[in-house]
Formats: sequence, C-alpha cells, structure tokens
Amino acid sequence: MSFEYERQTPSRDLAFLAKSQLLSADDVERALKRMAHEIVERNHAPEELTVIGMQTGGVGFATRMHELLCDITSTRPSLGLLDVSFYRDDLNVNPAPRSSTTSIDEDLTNRTVILVDDVLFTGRTIRAALNALSDWGRPRSVQLAVMVDRGHRELPIRPDFVGKNLPSALDESILATLDGVWIGTKGAM
Repeated sequence: MSFEYERQTPSRDLAFLAKSQLLSADDVERALKRMAHEIVERNHAPEELTVIGMQTGGVGFATRMHELLCDITSTRPSLGLLDVSFYRDDLNVNPAPRSSTTSIDEDLTNRTVILVDDVLFTGRTIRAALNALSDWGRPRSVQLAVMVDRGHRELPIRPDFVGKNLPSALDESILATLDGVWIGTKGAM
C-alpha cells in the first residue's frame, strides 16, 4: 500500500509560524531509524506487525517507518492509515472536524499495531485512536511511536518509541515533518 504524504496543520484555520528549527531532515531520519530498530528489538515476530499512521501528521512518519521495518526485517509488515476525527472528545468545541481517510486492509485481531504520529501533546488524540482501532478488531498490543513528545499530558498515555523529547510551553506549537521539526506559534490565517 502506498500513501501520498500531505502535511496539513491539524488545528482548524490556524497557520504555523516557525520560530526556530529544532531537528533537521537528517536528524529526523536518524531518529526514525533508531525507533525502527527499537521496534524490531521489542517485537520478535515482524510478520505480525501492522504500522498505522495517524491522519494527517503521522502518515509520512508511518510510511517511512514501514519502509525501514521492511529493510531491517526483510518482511512486509502491513501498513494503514487512521482518521480519528469522529472519535475525538472535543466535538462540542469543534463540531466540524476535518476528516481524512481510514485505510486498514485487514482485521487487527491478534496483530501488534504500531500506531505512529508526529507530535504527542495531551494524549487525547491517542485516546481517540485507541477507540477507533477497536472498530478494526482486537489487537494483541498497541505500541505508540511518535516523532516528538512535547509533554503536557492530560491522560495517562505514554509513547513506547520516541524520536525526540522536546518539552515546550503551552502557548508554543511543534511542527514535525520528514523535512524537520520546528517550534513556533499558531496564528489566525
């Protein structure tokens, strides 16, 4: 399965204003390679892995992670995309979420799911993802891989694989792509 990588700012009608670059494309690639090796070390049956990218920020990272896992293990773990727009707990605040495509080609029952996202912040999107995954079966386990963990958790969720821990202020934003990671602010468009 092949996915076209698009980066959209997840927050509605806000533009990201970069203050400084924290990681280069090379830094991101090194972190992804390290995380891929950690995933292989932890999971001894790579043929039972399913890599799922969270729409929209996790898609590029999941696709690259899938490529790296294929290279490392000489197997082809399955790859999917997950949209959690209608599983979010803030629909009363943002009633018209932008939705994307969910594309999961198999039953996840007894599979090990590697859920991939760009930035982990409050944990609420991951909670929504766990609810959404239940519609696709009952995985043996779900492991979370994020490029950036910025802290400020509101729920007891922690990543299993982290590219970089980047503590930030609540009024700052992090933009993470395969081209790099930036810190900045969000402003009206």
